[in-house]
Amino acid sequence: MTRLVLASGSRWRRQLLDRLELPYAWASPDIDETPHPRESPQALVHRLALGKATALAGEYPEHLIIGSDQVCLFDGEILGKPGDMATARANLHRFSGRHVRFLTGIALIDTAHARHWVDHERYDVVFRELSDTQIERYVEKERPLDSAGSFRMEGLGITLFERLEGRDPNTLIGLPLIRLCEMLREAGLDPLG
Repeated sequence: MTRLVLASGSRWRRQLLDRLELPYAWASPDIDETPHPRESPQALVHRLALGKATALAGEYPEHLIIGSDQVCLFDGEILGKPGDMATARANLHRFSGRHVRFLTGIALIDTAHARHWVDHERYDVVFRELSDTQIERYVEKERPLDSAGSFRMEGLGITLFERLEGRDPNTLIGLPLIRLCEMLREAGLDPLG
């Protein structure tokens, strides 16, 4: 029986989870992702990751449910998904030659035993200097409207960077696998079982 569920409709997160070679189901949770007033970035990604997993708990008793969410931090501002081409271009112009931090919240709930784990991973990127033409070409090709930070690490996003800094590069894609594996082992599911 498949006891693992990914609370996400993201094909990128599914591709990452596929790497663990564990059978799983997936479903898209419907939650409000609006930040609360004065909510810290860490609290936000914890709340959203846990909220996504919890949203599916009623449908999946006796399961381990994974939730994940990511925000981009730049100059003290929390940035989510750009939503439109103009915002994506504007974000990349702002990031050109600058350091940008990403926080990815990860949650695992065990509906059979009424317990959960919540954490986050930090990942930093340093953008190289980008020309207007490069930004325009990138946004037209990738259309990263649903990606925090206005780029997709899974595709041409790598061409935007000078360097990457962090424990787990999967964090930048949206599912920190190293921390997830730790949580799964704590819950009694070892991917190397």
